[in-house]
Amino acid sequence: MSDTVKNEITIEHQQDKQRFIIPFEGYEAVLEYQVSGKNIDFNRTFVPNELRGKGLAERLVRHGLRWAKSQDLAIQASCWYVQKFLK
Repeated sequence: MSDTVKNEITIEHQQDKQRFIIPFEGYEAVLEYQVSGKNIDFNRTFVPNELRGKGLAERLVRHGLRWAKSQDLAIQASCWYVQKFLK
């Protein structure tokens, strides 16, 4: 990934929609979750074809997991991609 791409990436937490997004070049990479009590389930990761191969999904997942830990939430993942980071 070029330095330009790294510098332009901003992760937005849309807590009302229970998701993290990276808006980039007119598209959005998304990590969705559901919180129930003190549990969180990361249930969907989506990166449009136009943004694939830039490491955005990994950035979203690592950011989301850090946030969940900071909130003392019990982390689960029904999304296969997020499950890879929990092993």
